[in-house]
Amino acid sequence: MHGIIYARFPDAKIVDLAHDIPPQWPPEAGFWVSRSYPYFPGGTVHVAIVDPGLGTDRDILLVDYDQHVFVAPDNGLLGRLLDDAVGADVFKLDPGCLDSLGIADPSASFHGRDIFAPIAAELAAGRITPGDVGQATRDWTPAWLDEPELHAGTVTGVVITFDSFGNLITNIDAALLKDFEEPIIVIAGLRLPLLETYSKARPGEYLALVNSFGVIEIARAEGNAANNLGADRGAPVVVTT
Repeated sequence: MHGIIYARFPDAKIVDLAHDIPPQWPPEAGFWVSRSYPYFPGGTVHVAIVDPGLGTDRDILLVDYDQHVFVAPDNGLLGRLLDDAVGADVFKLDPGCLDSLGIADPSASFHGRDIFAPIAAELAAGRITPGDVGQATRDWTPAWLDEPELHAGTVTGVVITFDSFGNLITNIDAALLKDFEEPIIVIAGLRLPLLETYSKARPGEYLALVNSFGVIEIARAEGNAANNLGADRGAPVVVTT
């Protein structure tokens, strides 16, 4: 993919955000895209491919929003971003435009290289816009995971991913805890206090905190929470008092 992009747009600057997302788990890719894109300059083209529907008739979305462009399979990956993207212009790629872009006979098993990369290069170079190669739509696959539920003094969410330190990252936004005086985070049978930093817990203790992406995270001080709790992606997390 890098080679294709550089061949079409030698001045491109490519940043690899993540390569370790499970191949059948679009929600995690969507999480990282939606939480990370504001740190990039306007005009950035974000390509995200976790594509279990490769080889089917799934569409490809091109989204123009907040001075950024997003390109991804229409499989729920961008569903959460689009839920909050007021004023976004959303397009479905018109396959009939591929020939005009010099994209002929793409393989059946590597659309990242054969379709996504050349389109991203053309977008980044400013030679096309999403509207040039797509048909406007208000119909796309929704996010796989529901938003956290708030009711009866509790918030219920899930683990969306974990990082290289074994910290479990949830989809519970810190803003949902504004009415909790002393929130307790419940996961895998543990009741954890919400602390300010990792250093507020003794080595080996589990804790919860608001991480740098503004969501609840479960950690083990100087340890690995994911390995020791056995809580994987999709595990339920409850905030209570």
